[in-house]
Amino acid sequence: MKEREFSGTASLPREGMLKNRVYSVGQVNRYVKNMFVQDFFLQKLAVKGEVSNLKYHTSGHIYFSLKDETGVLSCVMFAGNRRGLSFRMKDGDKIIAKGTVDVYERDGRYQLYVKEITLEGAGALYERFLALKQELEEMGMFAQEYKQPIPRFIKKLGVVTAPTGAAVQDIRNISLRRNPFLQIILYPALVQGEGAADSIVKGIRMLDEAGVDVIIIGRGGGSIEDLWAFNEEKVARAIFECQTPIISAVGHETDFTIADFAADLRAPTPSAAAELAVDDYRSVLETAGAFRERIQRAMQNRMELYKSKMSQYQMRMQYLSPQSRLREMRQYLADLEEKMQAGMEGKLFDRRSRLSIYLEKFQGLSPLRKLNQGFSYVSNEKNHTVTSIKEVTPGEILNIAVTDGEIRASVQEIREEKRI
Repeated sequence: MKEREFSGTASLPREGMLKNRVYSVGQVNRYVKNMFVQDFFLQKLAVKGEVSNLKYHTSGHIYFSLKDETGVLSCVMFAGNRRGLSFRMKDGDKIIAKGTVDVYERDGRYQLYVKEITLEGAGALYERFLALKQELEEMGMFAQEYKQPIPRFIKKLGVVTAPTGAAVQDIRNISLRRNPFLQIILYPALVQGEGAADSIVKGIRMLDEAGVDVIIIGRGGGSIEDLWAFNEEKVARAIFECQTPIISAVGHETDFTIADFAADLRAPTPSAAAELAVDDYRSVLETAGAFRERIQRAMQNRMELYKSKMSQYQMRMQYLSPQSRLREMRQYLADLEEKMQAGMEGKLFDRRSRLSIYLEKFQGLSPLRKLNQGFSYVSNEKNHTVTSIKEVTPGEILNIAVTDGEIRASVQEIREEKRI
């Protein structure tokens, strides 16, 4: 017969059945785990105690123990639940941890799986903080469309904080270092204890009426009780109704108050608020100097461009002017005249050369030259050239032209010469 395993909601075996039976460690741990799961009381439990053996794991999980004078309870908070943790725990903190008690089967030990942690004594205040934050958020007091922009260049800075302490000194030192010409108006308000909220509200309203450019409200760090004046609804309403942009700088970077959500801008520290409110005078001068140089370079470049264009226009005007056109036409006509003269001379030289050739040819054919060579020219009375005996008759008068004159002769006899 096989051994029966514990699973689901199985109950313990009857006393008689436990005899001579052996169970594995895993079976026992699983059975005990099921008992914890079935216990409704252990599923939603709040435990208070002092933190010890605290370890922030690289995975994001937090391992620690809760102890008091009677015992110790192992706890773990997984990384996914750390979003709701508004502070960083340390050994010795008095806290209230809310979560589920369950068994870790592998080690056979139970521990508290924490989902929410609040500091002891601050838990009620924190609940009030969350409730008021949700209420004001639903009313639209934190809506982004109501936020006023912080002006870049201001002349008057209003500060609502305690007249003594590091916060006001940090704001003053940084603001005047960034702009030595700035006027700072301080309203010395109570920032902690009874009447602090009313004092802060009064300071906001007075500075708003004074016509400052930006208001900084804040104080140094502290516990939730120390910062509670900035969590009052009346302070949030005064910030929301203020016509002057407000920067909230309450506590350290990890501290959040209702005033931070209602303000037009939140600064992590008072020093950061001064840097956000006051523009650096030196950087303004440097920026202005850089702009001046850019403008001068741009003007110089533009002047050079215009000079270049003017030179081009002058050249074009010179080219297109009537006087220049006349000079060009005169030069063109002079060139044409030279070409025509050169062409005519060439033609004349060509004609002279050809005429010389023709004259040489004509000289060779000239009758006078033939006459000078001993030949004569014979013509009849009708001045027809006689070149054959058949053209004359006996008794006919012929004219014989020789070099120095003309001979008239009568034909006595005609003899025909036979050619071989």
